[in-house]
Amino acid sequence: QVQVVESGGGLVQAGGSLRLSCWASGPSFDTYAMGWFRQAPGKEREFVAAISSRSGRTYYGDSVKGRFTISRDNAENTVYLQMNSLKPEDTAVYYCAADAYGEIDAVETRRAAYDYWGLGTQVTVSS
Repeated sequence: QVQVVESGGGLVQAGGSLRLSCWASGPSFDTYAMGWFRQAPGKEREFVAAISSRSGRTYYGDSVKGRFTISRDNAENTVYLQMNSLKPEDTAVYYCAADAYGEIDAVETRRAAYDYWGLGTQVTVSS
């Protein structure tokens, strides 16, 4: 089993920036595709960004493309989500997830592909 822990959420004004961090346990972090998802009240959990385990290929949801950047530091078992130009509609609980059993260096956008999830961190963007 893999422990996943997010941090860095908070309250920011529209147009501001925030950086989320996600740490995952274990010696095999560099084989896990990592992803960020978000869920607003009453909404489906939405794909935000993902990064492959080795080459660092990235994919973004259309709603965040050009504003958010996902990155990872395999030496620190950590993935980041840099969020710029935040909008009120970005308000949600943000979840980090690890695909521990997928194809090495693949990028996953499907919720079902991820095996371990953090508890989430709240991001609130005021107008």
